Amino acid sequence: MPSFKSILLAGAVAMLPLGISAHAAQQEAPEAEVVAAEDGSETPFDSEAAAAEAKAKMQKEMDEAIALIEKMFDTSDLPPIDPARLTLAQQTTAALIPAGSIEKMVDNLYGKMFKTIMGEFGGQSDLLLSIKTGVETDQIAKLDEATKGKVADMFDPHRKERDEQINRVIKPLISEVLADMEPPMREGLAKAYARKFTGAQLTDLNSFLATPTGNLYASEWMALQADPEVMVAVIKAVPPLVTKFIDRAPEIEKDLKELPKEKQLSDFDDKELGKLAKLMKVDVSVLKEQRDMWKTDMEATDAVAAEAADDYAVDAAADVATAEAAADAAEAAADAAVAVEATAYDRSNWSEADRKRVEELEAAYIEAEAAAVEKARERLDKTPSE
Repeated sequence: MPSFKSILLAGAVAMLPLGISAHAAQQEAPEAEVVAAEDGSETPFDSEAAAAEAKAKMQKEMDEAIALIEKMFDTSDLPPIDPARLTLAQQTTAALIPAGSIEKMVDNLYGKMFKTIMGEFGGQSDLLLSIKTGVETDQIAKLDEATKGKVADMFDPHRKERDEQINRVIKPLISEVLADMEPPMREGLAKAYARKFTGAQLTDLNSFLATPTGNLYASEWMALQADPEVMVAVIKAVPPLVTKFIDRAPEIEKDLKELPKEKQLSDFDDKELGKLAKLMKVDVSVLKEQRDMWKTDMEATDAVAAEAADDYAVDAAADVATAEAAADAAEAAADAAVAVEATAYDRSNWSEADRKRVEELEAAYIEAEAAAVEKARERLDKTPSE
């Protein structure tokens, strides 16, 4: 039978925003933003319009994601399915995905996870109490659960009712969404079964699923994918996988360096640009302008990055703390800048020309930075250690 681990992952992504949004909704609502109009008058923030705009933007992103998935798993060239075999497969998938089976599977996994998360963020965890009071978690850990509960109640006497309210509001919505997923899943799975199994094999499967044992299997097989013992076993298998990649990193890096690096537009000479322009049916001057711009940007960036790499190689040990502090300061400054000018930094508000120019410079910077790092590594490898 097929695995539904991918469904679990999709469910996590789908439900996490719901849980967070619902929990956030219980907090005090922010006041409506007042925007100054051009004539000096103040216009209240239109929450409905903002929500509609956000929904439209999200829908566009989802449509693009679906189009990408359809391209990855293109089925347009598959031969037609025999109708009789499809009918048998639909009987099979109807038994394998009975009504409520996806919710049962998800509840088996996320029901436990949701309760655990709510316990951590419901106000009584050591972390949350530490954040609210400023007392170290080690000190809070010494308190018994009853005392922690009393402390949490001082901040929110209605926290338990609040958690129950979240469950009461969110769970029906999740049930509705998961029920909506079942029909298309049955139909897609039926087509896959009809292609993979013959009519005789599907008849055998249906006969088995009609028996008491088969019926029990059909009702439990999906939920068992999220059984606690299965999930724990899978999670425990992850560290060896990560370790294997880490151990083989030098070998992988060496293998990936065997092929020459891919060329950039700045690497093309005039003859190659002419050939490229002919292939793309554009004027060669357009490509020359882009190439020269790339060369200028990359040479300047390469010089700065190479100089920085040399300085780092000489004073690396002494500069670690300073670099980390500078990075923290830069990050804090960046966060502050984004908070103040979020609208200006939203690329959807930029002109097409400005956005294209920034993206070109970003790509040039990334390439130049990688080249500078590679040169620094080569230079350091040749320098005998003191």
